[in-house]
Amino acid sequence: MSRTTPPRPLDIEALFPELAAHRGTTTRLHPRPGAPDVTVSSVGGPLLWPADEPWPVCGETHGRGRGRRPADIHRYREVLAEALARDPDSGPTEDERRLLDELGRDHVVDRIGDTDPLPMVALAQLYRHEVPDLPAGPEGCDLLQVLCCPFDRHGPTGHGMALELRWRRSAEVREILTAPPQPEVVGYEGYVAEPCVLHPERVTTYPFAGVLPEELCARLDAWEEEAEAAAEDDTDDTDDTGGPPAYQYDLSIPPGWRAGGFASWHATDPYPMDCTACATPMVLLITIDSSEWDGGSRSWIPVEDRPRQGSHLESATPTKVTVGRWGELNIFVCPAEPTHPHRWSIQ
Repeated sequence: MSRTTPPRPLDIEALFPELAAHRGTTTRLHPRPGAPDVTVSSVGGPLLWPADEPWPVCGETHGRGRGRRPADIHRYREVLAEALARDPDSGPTEDERRLLDELGRDHVVDRIGDTDPLPMVALAQLYRHEVPDLPAGPEGCDLLQVLCCPFDRHGPTGHGMALELRWRRSAEVREILTAPPQPEVVGYEGYVAEPCVLHPERVTTYPFAGVLPEELCARLDAWEEEAEAAAEDDTDDTDDTGGPPAYQYDLSIPPGWRAGGFASWHATDPYPMDCTACATPMVLLITIDSSEWDGGSRSWIPVEDRPRQGSHLESATPTKVTVGRWGELNIFVCPAEPTHPHRWSIQ
């Protein structure tokens, strides 16, 4: 089933014509549970990986022998989802609660040392012909693959992510790796994605207000303040959240997994994202979001998902990937040379 973004609550360019000069597009990926294979774009699905190419491993020194088993994480989610679908009020039975307790416990693997090669886990793969806003990679490459270390123990703080991006020419992959290595345990279940098929949809987008010209940003802020004040006396001109349409939440950047377009800076405010190798301003490659929508972005819920709003939480978190405290991960690449080191920001 395809996914269709509803029309925006109002035409923001009619109110601010100068926004036309800043208009862009982004491809909403709309991941939903499924059984993808290596020939299609997916989240949490199998990767088109050459059998003779080593699988990426995390080489940083950190603890990696204590955590949950990936199979237990998938089974835990399955049992809980079945219980809630059966009876959302009472939830799991006593037997199911005992099983969930067992599936949720940590395991210690003493033989795994802090410097042993640790297989990364696959987050996504995107084929260019299916995702029109995917920024260009190295010449001739039509496939992007995203992997990460399943532990949050990297970087200067010791609590950061370790990401791996691989671009490849899919036609050159002859023999496929059918059983990639897997970590015995993972430190953070939020990096273990559920297999999802994608329903890419290109939509119009506008930059985060804070990166627009100062005068335009100020006018947008004033317009929102006036709309909020007017809504106190007039409840007709509202979106489906009960409030007036807001630039950030309803009119500019859609929530959820997407490729290309503009990054949101709602948590940190904007800061320069330039290539560390050549100082070129970087472009947004992909956004990995902890949810497809939330209470502030319900106007973006696809038409096809609206009849299921009773199962709001479950349908809004199909991938089970969680970034930070239910935030979003923006990955940036250098447009001048895609092989330069990528950068990322959590919002």
